[in-house]
Amino acid sequence: MGYYDDHSPNRNRERKGNRGGFFLASFVGAIVGAGAVLIAIPTLSNQGVLPYKIESDQTGTNTNTNPKNVIHKQVSYDVKTDTTNAVEKTADAVVGINNIQSSSFWSDNGTSPDEAAGTGSGVIYKKVGNRAFVVTNDHVVEGAKKLEVSLTDGTKISAKLLGSDIWTDLAVLEIDASKVKKVAEFGDSDSLKMGEPVIAIGNPLGATFSGSVTQGIISGLKRTIPIDIDQDGVIDWQSEVLQTDAAINPGNSGGALINMAGQVIGINSMKIAQQAVEGIGLSIPINSAKPIINDLEQFGSVKRPYMGVDLKSVSEIPAYYQEEALKLPRDVNYGVALRLVKPNSPASQAGLKELDVIVEMDGQKISDVIDLRKHLYQKKKIGEHMKIKFYRDGKIKETSLTLSVEKLQ
Repeated sequence: MGYYDDHSPNRNRERKGNRGGFFLASFVGAIVGAGAVLIAIPTLSNQGVLPYKIESDQTGTNTNTNPKNVIHKQVSYDVKTDTTNAVEKTADAVVGINNIQSSSFWSDNGTSPDEAAGTGSGVIYKKVGNRAFVVTNDHVVEGAKKLEVSLTDGTKISAKLLGSDIWTDLAVLEIDASKVKKVAEFGDSDSLKMGEPVIAIGNPLGATFSGSVTQGIISGLKRTIPIDIDQDGVIDWQSEVLQTDAAINPGNSGGALINMAGQVIGINSMKIAQQAVEGIGLSIPINSAKPIINDLEQFGSVKRPYMGVDLKSVSEIPAYYQEEALKLPRDVNYGVALRLVKPNSPASQAGLKELDVIVEMDGQKISDVIDLRKHLYQKKKIGEHMKIKFYRDGKIKETSLTLSVEKLQ
């Protein structure tokens, strides 16, 4: 199973049996339906709605039987629903993101140097003076030499990358606010309920289908998706996401998942791309995204607690080295081994050394690197103290450290 921003093509299933009989039954049904509509239409005239006009000849004779004398008028309806109201509130705040990576005038394939290497979506969430801020995905802006934002009216604006975060797959851009007319409102993703209707807005397949709207429901809350950050085949992180069956296709990444109040409750990020899987889109909950967005906007990076160590899960280390190098008791096959302790780091100041194996933090068992990072990033703050239990030379020891500003673990 892969987790991508891709969409597997749907397969049309051919109907078996009497195809002519199926068509005939459908055709009859269509006639009955249309007839019922036409029969019901004249009753609307009492409400001042007349779908067609019957004209008379000069003598006053009713010519209703002559179709040449019948003038048909098309009736237009101003349909307003919760869905259209929600889309109207937020759609103009959802923009396209063009990732331009060409660095020379002439490109190898003869195309313009300003042709986008990739496209995605973004959400304008804030406007201050002459500046507007856009949140999108880290993978949408990755490798860009130049970024461009496309507004819903087709206006293209040069964008500046303020910061991005590979762990949460979020990035923040700054653009000139003079052409920005709409700013999205953040909602409360913690209040979402299973089955609640939601709407995805974005730019699947780029500009051709920009501003596309799809609707679905919340299919799952607090789903955890394994993420391999450095593509080495080892899971580095588990991202917590919302699951929805609203269609999310290539180019939707970074777009908005909104509730029926038109509030952004998620940033669309990925979907499960597998031939037998349909309708599993994934979105970053906005409550989890807010502090990341704030840090990226203000500091250009996320301020996380920092230990100053290089980590390796014990479960990834052969049993021979667990006993010979780490000198762990045979009944201890979990924890996190320290491959490196940086000088003058919080870990170094707490007395931790290379080959120490952390098995507990603040009374909580630490089974692997993901456990350690979750405790560090989700439960601790910069400047707080943390109690640690670890093995050294086969003996359990304890220490405490004071967390400083994060550097990527």
